[in-house]
Amino acid sequence: MFRRFLGLPELTTPGTLGPSARDGSGESESVRRLVARLDALPPDRARFLACFAYTLARAANADSDMSADETALMEQIVAADGGLSAEQAAFVVRLAEAQAGDVNGNDDFLVTREFLEVSTRDERVALVRACLTVEAADGTITAEESAVANEVANELQLNSEETAVLRAEFADRMSALQALRKTAGLT
Repeated sequence: MFRRFLGLPELTTPGTLGPSARDGSGESESVRRLVARLDALPPDRARFLACFAYTLARAANADSDMSADETALMEQIVAADGGLSAEQAAFVVRLAEAQAGDVNGNDDFLVTREFLEVSTRDERVALVRACLTVEAADGTITAEESAVANEVANELQLNSEETAVLRAEFADRMSALQALRKTAGLT
């Protein structure tokens, strides 16, 4: 469903997203209703928001745990940056979380490539900043979360200086630096 929404080819490998046995279409009635709500957005805007939200969910899932705090923060970011109502943002985030948690990583690069095609450089920088913000929702950015933020930055073709500036904004939340400060007795 999400792949179709993004205009990506369907996956047919066992264990990946594809038609389910529910009704032969791969979608339940409630999913069809939700997809219909996305169809109300202009296609370019829907594609942009889907890629943005999916990438945020990917960042939130970096440590294999999307917390309620991360979800709430993603909803706020998608509402603010996407110009959506709270209800629309919650819907987009829930759909993105389901998809980001469902796939085996194959879509991650495809979705960031899609975002690269539909975004400006400033929007790409904003997305990486938003990923770091979501990852820091609990006060700490783990090594796994940091690695995903770096992957996203690389996939979005940010240069090392842009990435370093973004990471510096979140230096106090990097788990490695927090551990060093604790060891040195600076906390």
